[in-house]
Amino acid sequence: MPTAAAPIISSVQKLVLYETRARYFLVGSNNAETKYRVLKIDRTEPKDLVIIDDRHVYTQQEVRELLGRLDLGNRTKMGQKGSSGLFRAVSAFGVVGFVRFLEGYYIVLITKRRKMADIGGHAIYKVEDTNMIYIPNDSVRVTHPDEARYLRIFQNVDLSSNFYFSYDLSHSLQYNLTVLRMPLEMLKSEMTQNRQESFDIFEDEGLITQGGSGVFGICSEPYMKYVWNGELLDIIKSTVHRDWLLYIIHGFCGQSKLLIYGRPVYVTLIARRSSKFAGTRFLKRGANCEGDVANEVETEQILCDASVMSFTAGSYSSYVQVRGSVPLYWSQDISTMMPKPPITLDQADPFAHVAALHFDQMFQRFGSPIIILNLVKEREKRKHERILSEELVAAVTYLNQFLPPEHTIVYIPWDMAKYTKSKLCNVLDRLNVIAESVVKKTGFFVNRPDSYCSILRPDEKWNELGGCVIPTGRLQTGILRTNCVDCLDRTNTAQFMVGKCALAYQLYSLGLIDKPNLQFDTDAVRLFEELYEDHGDTLSLQYGGSQLVHRVKTYRKIAPWTQHSKDIMQTLSRYYSNAFSDADRQDSINLFLGVFHPTEGKPHLWELPTDFYLHHKNTMRLLPTRRSYTYWWTPEVIKHLPLPYDEVICAVNLKKLIVKKFHKYEEEIDIHNEFFRPYELSSFDDTFCLAMTSSARDFMPKTVGIDPSPFTVRKPDETGKSVLGNKSNREEAVLQRKTAASAPPPPSEEAVSSSSEDDSGTDREEEGSVSQRSTPVKMTDAGDSAKVTENVVQPMKELYGINLSDGLSEEDFSIYSRFVQLGQSQHKQDKNSQQPCSRCSDGVIKLTPISAFSQDNIYEVQPPRVDRKSTEIFQAHIQASQGIMQPLGKEDSSMYREYIRNRYL
Repeated sequence: MPTAAAPIISSVQKLVLYETRARYFLVGSNNAETKYRVLKIDRTEPKDLVIIDDRHVYTQQEVRELLGRLDLGNRTKMGQKGSSGLFRAVSAFGVVGFVRFLEGYYIVLITKRRKMADIGGHAIYKVEDTNMIYIPNDSVRVTHPDEARYLRIFQNVDLSSNFYFSYDLSHSLQYNLTVLRMPLEMLKSEMTQNRQESFDIFEDEGLITQGGSGVFGICSEPYMKYVWNGELLDIIKSTVHRDWLLYIIHGFCGQSKLLIYGRPVYVTLIARRSSKFAGTRFLKRGANCEGDVANEVETEQILCDASVMSFTAGSYSSYVQVRGSVPLYWSQDISTMMPKPPITLDQADPFAHVAALHFDQMFQRFGSPIIILNLVKEREKRKHERILSEELVAAVTYLNQFLPPEHTIVYIPWDMAKYTKSKLCNVLDRLNVIAESVVKKTGFFVNRPDSYCSILRPDEKWNELGGCVIPTGRLQTGILRTNCVDCLDRTNTAQFMVGKCALAYQLYSLGLIDKPNLQFDTDAVRLFEELYEDHGDTLSLQYGGSQLVHRVKTYRKIAPWTQHSKDIMQTLSRYYSNAFSDADRQDSINLFLGVFHPTEGKPHLWELPTDFYLHHKNTMRLLPTRRSYTYWWTPEVIKHLPLPYDEVICAVNLKKLIVKKFHKYEEEIDIHNEFFRPYELSSFDDTFCLAMTSSARDFMPKTVGIDPSPFTVRKPDETGKSVLGNKSNREEAVLQRKTAASAPPPPSEEAVSSSSEDDSGTDREEEGSVSQRSTPVKMTDAGDSAKVTENVVQPMKELYGINLSDGLSEEDFSIYSRFVQLGQSQHKQDKNSQQPCSRCSDGVIKLTPISAFSQDNIYEVQPPRVDRKSTEIFQAHIQASQGIMQPLGKEDSSMYREYIRNRYL
């Protein structure tokens, strides 16, 4: 069933900041540079931010005339040609926001970006560089001695480190695609309501003239919990058009290509770090008074068939899981300078008030069941981690006695550290059992119904799968919440095993494998494991100050002996970061997220003994209402379980949507032009899909005759990466670089005034894979080349299993003849046309088709049918090539006039 709507593409994707003495003019345009918007920022106010948005959409010619008039009007002398009154200050790709400390406001602009992933034709970009510009003019600036220190603290939050922006990244793929499949009647009513409440006179321009042939565009409000610049944009949110608001997330984004016999499938991993109660390892533990926990990260794995890119016609699947600190009031005192500071319960919470708030949020966003996988130690000589286990069990037991039995919280305790030390137990086997039970309860999201072949030949596991089945596919209902003490090493391995299990079901739902099961040491699992290790390293650096200490290979007990020394170094790095640099990082995060606002006459940020009162609002004022100790959930949320309340079509959620009607050729909903950009010159070297990690190039062995399937179990020394990384096979590596060198990483899109060209270039060379341009081919002498030839040229019998120079025996020839006859008899033929073949030798098996289903295929291929109108168009095209032109009809003339009016007028 086709979708009822399309996501709205922002018309502000390129920015140029122009400067005069009295004002800044921010000119934004779409990628095609056909539509423009202009912001006017006043520079004469020393401490206030004055922004004017006329909300008018300009053409390119109108913008040129406007800038020309501004240039002429701001010259020092009228008619003077030598000097300019309008200066081009900086080029950018988006506005992070506006911030003020003790003087005037600053504007933060993204000046460099890099493409990291593609989902449904929408590009996900990583912020590579930013520029912070002071707005007031020097003549009105009121200086303050502490302004420079606040500016330095704010800039300690490195915006070029794992900040991402694109379409609505704060929501899951399931939410975004569910919104697009809303019924048409609801979209029409919501659009009418938006027009009645809208104050933008240009917003609804052209809707009446379009009639009923348009397409609905939908834009939803972001989920502010995972937005990191919400406070920076809050001051202009009600003043400017929504296209100026660019929301960024913090966490991780990685994408790899899984080639299944030439069919590209993109595997994407997106991690969204919560901006509530955010901070560093020992300074942010447990939860605050509003139910937000420390180190809360939502991880979503997305699988999509890259052969069809749009959300409308493509095949997409996703699975979401969460990690986060234990939702209790607890902390660790780092003043003792101990590697493992003692765990302290700060407040008594006998009615599990803070845990109730936390789980109520999860019910609203994810539905039920909520499954807790607690990996904290349970048996210790001295009570340390066990304190958290005992309190969490008590909290979950108390909350469950008031919930309906079918929606109770599932608690799974498992001492992972104890099983790791045991030689008799296999940690990953036990995790695999847990993962199977979890995925069967929650299900996963897929935007297409079950394929006919899976209905005809269902798997046993498939019938036991949970979730919600709808006519257009499946929905994930519920969530797995994994935690240990730090939510880093053990949690990442457990999430990988659950993700691996979900990946098998996702591949099966798209018709790519015959059974929902994946084994270790296959190209697909190695690719997925590398994604999860990068994901774990990134999140560990953000929260703990070092990379992962224990990886998947550590728990599989196949890590090399050198890994132990690396683990020691990571432990020392984490300890050093926690002891000496975490306090400064915490101050920067508090200032960036708006937790602390500098105020004249009040203590400065560095003078506060603790930030406890900033994150716990109930310590500064009494909260207006207090929830019931028994009915601790939101009533509207519990009514719609197991579905998440945020995805239910109701009046509250409809108010969060912006619905607008477009012509079907409008650029705001044209994903084809947005993705392919036919107006730009493209280069294969810069194409993102050629540069991403590929299972065929980076993991599949380069030896001829190896099964190319990414689901084939291989030996540890067979992978492509181990060959390239082996120092003893340098000659083979040289030859492989010549023949199968990977493409260079995609260059970041850099603005004209970027200030860190050299640094970003170095990063691109270090992060990118081996390429022909960056890796010189090693020249060898005659002796070395002889050795290389000996290693490469292998006997034909070893490669192909047969010596082709020898003649075939009669038995082999007979087998080959039967094989050919079997292949010919597989083609379906009409019974009337089937005649006995006199050439067929005796003993050849005659195959009769036993299935008459013509659609026993995941694509449901149908024979093409050409209608009369298409035939006439084709004949007119042939006549036009011969010089015979057809007269234009009334419909063609009206379509051409409409195109000219939309494009140029």
